[in-house]
Amino acid sequence: MGTIVLTGTVVLVLLGFGNPLYWLAAVALLHLYVRHGRGPSTTGTGTGIATKGTGTGTATAAGAAPTSYKAYRDRRDQQAKWERRYRRERGL
Repeated sequence: MGTIVLTGTVVLVLLGFGNPLYWLAAVALLHLYVRHGRGPSTTGTGTGIATKGTGTGTATAAGAAPTSYKAYRDRRDQQAKWERRYRRERGL
């Protein structure tokens, strides 16, 4: 799907040298693809937004807040673990 959208965008950009309206169409096509065109993720709740983990209450990849306190704690603990590992590896 992404290849078709990119090919269509390139064609619209090339046609845009004759008619600038095609450039607007190319931008609109990319915007719609980024906003709505991606299929549902293979993990998570299937809302079309890539999620971290499965089930309800997990944080999305876009950075939305977790919907449950347990998900918040899990994310906070994971972040703390990453920060400790970073400090240990970098010697800070």
